[in-house]
Amino acid sequence: MDTIADMGGLQGFGRVELDPPDDPPFHEEWERRAFAMALLSMRISGTNLDAFRHALNRQHPIDYLAHGYYGRWLKGAENLLTDSSIIAPGAVDARARVMRGEAVEEPPPTEPAKPDYAPTAAGSLRTVGTPPSFAVGDRVRGRDIHVDGHTRLVRYVKGRTGVVKMIQPAHLLPDTNAHFQGENPQHVYNVAFDARELWGPEAEPFTLCIDLYESYLEAAE
Repeated sequence: MDTIADMGGLQGFGRVELDPPDDPPFHEEWERRAFAMALLSMRISGTNLDAFRHALNRQHPIDYLAHGYYGRWLKGAENLLTDSSIIAPGAVDARARVMRGEAVEEPPPTEPAKPDYAPTAAGSLRTVGTPPSFAVGDRVRGRDIHVDGHTRLVRYVKGRTGVVKMIQPAHLLPDTNAHFQGENPQHVYNVAFDARELWGPEAEPFTLCIDLYESYLEAAE
């Protein structure tokens, strides 16, 4: 599914301002806590990184933009814990209101419903028994496909043509791994796209390289 996280090339948001090289990863103590809580949410819920990314991207677009980077991580953790019934829907908002001194009835505790999931090995890299379908130098096109669930196929490369620059190690397919439907490892390709191919002749001229799974690509004539 296309989400607010898939913003590449959208107009009206201004220029991307890069942080200075010495910018620290955390500016406030709560950001450290949010980072730790997000990582723990995966362990407690028995899920994986792809499921967390899906939980992160499913929050309301206004919240995604308004709450900042680590605010998004907190909401992603809440979504993941709610999905697994570790916490009840609305429990975080109710607890915040209680802490503000408001009279509110908190949702009753829930029975955890963790997914029946166990990775076949550590990490996300896997071995694929079949050879890659594409080679370095091949012209490929992002497939114009739309799925209801999680995907790492970004909107702005769909139907666009690029050139394979590198074959990366095979990797778990996020589209199925996020939903605990199998790891389905695939070859991954680093593909170079001309910015004008992606966003039209008036785009700033540069080359964008992006990693794409084999099922995201088709041969370009």
